[in-house]
Amino acid sequence: MRSINGTGLIVAGLTATLVALIFPIWSYADRSGTGLDTLNAQTVSTRYGPLSALDRDFITKVRLAGLWELPAGQQAEERGTTQAVQTAGEHLVEGHTFLDARVREVAAQLSLELPNQPNAQQRAWLTELSAARGEEYDALFANILRRAHGKVFSVVAQVRATTRNWLVRDLADDANTTVLDHITVLEDTGLVDFDALARDAATTGPQPVTSSPAPPGPTPSPSPPVPVTPSPSPSPSFSLPPAASRPKPAHTPSTS
Repeated sequence: MRSINGTGLIVAGLTATLVALIFPIWSYADRSGTGLDTLNAQTVSTRYGPLSALDRDFITKVRLAGLWELPAGQQAEERGTTQAVQTAGEHLVEGHTFLDARVREVAAQLSLELPNQPNAQQRAWLTELSAARGEEYDALFANILRRAHGKVFSVVAQVRATTRNWLVRDLADDANTTVLDHITVLEDTGLVDFDALARDAATTGPQPVTSSPAPPGPTPSPSPPVPVTPSPSPSPSFSLPPAASRPKPAHTPSTS
């Protein structure tokens, strides 16, 4: 009898433990306000796959980057006092001319509106650069642009790793290649203050992916025009990639 009672107690204990482990999982899955719940609430369906708030914010950020980094690159080509700074400016113009064409193409396919001017922070950076001359300009250009590219690099990686939309995934591939190239040429100027970058990262911490409400999803109209203003004319001193230079993806759109 004692053996049977002991076995029963052991079985009961194991059953209670199993229930305690499983119940929180069920409870969590049914709980509103979770990360998955938020993701689903802000995600819209498209023929290219689900489009999340993060995806839409990323598309906006790519457009914003071109609106200020392209003119900053043109300025560096003219004002840079070293060949390395001028070369970095050339890469910015070339890269963002290509990316701007790509992001407008993607936004049109997803029926998303795009901004037409840089945000307040980006306009302040352009104003600061415009007021500088000589070696002071070179240092400001290298460090402001390097800091900005470093912050966006992690966002690109997160989007590339998590998006379920193949148009956004392909745009993230292009952005990753472009941003890494720009980081490299900016560092090649020899003017980047890496200690300041490390201090900035330590004091500000990880940047939030979205600092404002998520951009709206696709509009009801089947193919509305994307209101954009022409990007600044690139410098004619070198060849730029044509807007259609990137091969079109060989994916088969989903029917979701």
